[in-house]
Amino acid sequence: MNKTENSINESAKTENECEFLSDFEKSSREMLDCIEKTKAKADEFYPQMVKKVNSDTGREDIERRIKSYKRATDNLRKAYWRAFELSDEFDARWSDIRPSKRSKKKKNPKKIIANTVVDLEENKRNHFAKGINLYKLMIVFFLGSIIGVIVETLWCVLKNGYIESRCAFVYGPFNPLYGFGAVVLSIALYRFRNRSGWISFLGGAIVGSAVEYLCSWGQELLLGSRSWDYSGMPFNLNGRICLQYSFLWGFLGVFWIKSCYPFISKWVLKISNRMGKILTWSVMAFLVLDAIITCAAVGRWANRVNGLPPANVISELIDDRFSDARMKRIFPNMVFGEQETTETQITE
Repeated sequence: MNKTENSINESAKTENECEFLSDFEKSSREMLDCIEKTKAKADEFYPQMVKKVNSDTGREDIERRIKSYKRATDNLRKAYWRAFELSDEFDARWSDIRPSKRSKKKKNPKKIIANTVVDLEENKRNHFAKGINLYKLMIVFFLGSIIGVIVETLWCVLKNGYIESRCAFVYGPFNPLYGFGAVVLSIALYRFRNRSGWISFLGGAIVGSAVEYLCSWGQELLLGSRSWDYSGMPFNLNGRICLQYSFLWGFLGVFWIKSCYPFISKWVLKISNRMGKILTWSVMAFLVLDAIITCAAVGRWANRVNGLPPANVISELIDDRFSDARMKRIFPNMVFGEQETTETQITE
């Protein structure tokens, strides 16, 4: 009697699970049936294969079948990946917009901010920063430069117990490394914004590490200085990147494309086209000017470290405005080639 009841319960459960059967699933089942039938026909054909081995017509027939099976296999492989992308995107979109249990209990649940919702709103309007265009990337660069400085400053406080400048420009709380990283992450992960988080994690780890390595190499090549060195950490590459921070870049990639990017896009949608374009170009002009002044100030700082006097009035003005004490306060971790060698000798 118990076995009968269990059988009935299992049948009912199976029926409930299969209550909705999409055309997509029906086709996949038909394909599985087709493969089984093809396998049965192949088993019946194998004895004939031996008989046809000495016949030119028979060999041509066999080779045509083999090529047909290989083309079918290639099509099924492509179909599998397309089906995987479809199911993964469908599930990820629902996970992003599905209200949490906590929000369901609230009388006025918080408005959902997700890429799916933002995409719908952007498609309805001819906005100046729609999608991943130039204006959106400039805004992302600006905000990413600020957010990166804030996050790294807080991390320094939690890790070391004191506040230390993490800025990379002489004016304002900006670090172009994070701005550039945010832009590259946005471009690389935009097509995966409505996919599972593990894809964004892998993309963030790879892209973020590459950006960090290139920025470190570029700074050393152009300015002869380094602002970070991971040589003492395990699994590092030339001291420019390491496994630990690659993992952090991965988590940052997920957080960025799933939370920060849709929030920024939602906020940008509130700005009018005319005002948005004016503000965007004004901010970028300021950042370019800030970068030029920063390069000049760091260059003179490096010359002062090497004992070189100012060559002209502009150099004297830079020395007056950006003394060693001020530069050390802005860039506490920056060291230069000769300075680094001297410090190493003193330590030894």
